[in-house]
Amino acid sequence: MNELTKRYGDALAVDRLSFQVEPRCVTGFLGPNGAGKSTTMRVLLGLSAPTAGTALVNGRRYGDLRFPMREVGALLDAGAAHGGRTAFDHLRCLARTNRIGTARVAAVLEQVGLAGVGRKRIGGFSLGMRQRLGIAAALLGDPGVLMFDEPVNGLDPEGVRWIRELMRSLAAEGRTVLISSHLMSEMQLTADRLVVIGRGRLIADTTVRELAERFQRGVLVRTGRTPELARALEAAGASVVVEADGALAVKGLDPVRIGELAARHAIPVHEVTPRSASLEEAYMALTADSVEYGAAR
Repeated sequence: MNELTKRYGDALAVDRLSFQVEPRCVTGFLGPNGAGKSTTMRVLLGLSAPTAGTALVNGRRYGDLRFPMREVGALLDAGAAHGGRTAFDHLRCLARTNRIGTARVAAVLEQVGLAGVGRKRIGGFSLGMRQRLGIAAALLGDPGVLMFDEPVNGLDPEGVRWIRELMRSLAAEGRTVLISSHLMSEMQLTADRLVVIGRGRLIADTTVRELAERFQRGVLVRTGRTPELARALEAAGASVVVEADGALAVKGLDPVRIGELAARHAIPVHEVTPRSASLEEAYMALTADSVEYGAAR
């Protein structure tokens, strides 16, 4: 993605967006509603033309790929399948467009847990079943690049865990996996890297750990000599709050400095734990100025 810009009339949906999604890791694509995530994915898949800049898959435009399903698989809308077709026929039709055999259709239905309902019409499927079918379609060509827009929508807890393990296993095989999601708890468990956008612009391109550490909330310290250590830390310039259970919440000094200070004063410590913000807290702080519609608090 290089300087990608997309306008719809006077509305600027994506604004000079540049980032690269690497293989062998799961990349979370995050941003508030209206940030431009879906538009970016649509441009990548040739469903919308860019106003300026480029969006390439394996160095080529999607429209230039001879058998695109063999190179990139995508799930953007689980409801896009025709309700009157069976799951098997839906996938078989897709497979024929890219010269993929019917054996592969059966294989992906088995992989996503729909083998038992492959001959049933999609119109009778639940939202979770439709999500699984959309994932099967994305996997159909055994592609090296995979893109999913909110893949856990409609899935029960078992299904959410399954898709999490599937995404990580696909990345472990050397594939490039991009997931757009609003579920920060899932991204914290699933993603290795994060691309965060707001109002069409790049806000952050980082790892989950780096983002959490960026919004670190200090260090938790436990000792049997709380008042004495608190005075020593404050004398060294730290901000110290004694919590209800007697632990010290320390800001302004890192764990190494705290440990050295305690040793210098011969004060034993039982715990020194950095307190990083959760991914959700870090994300909310990062995108606070990019929320298009915010409820009153």
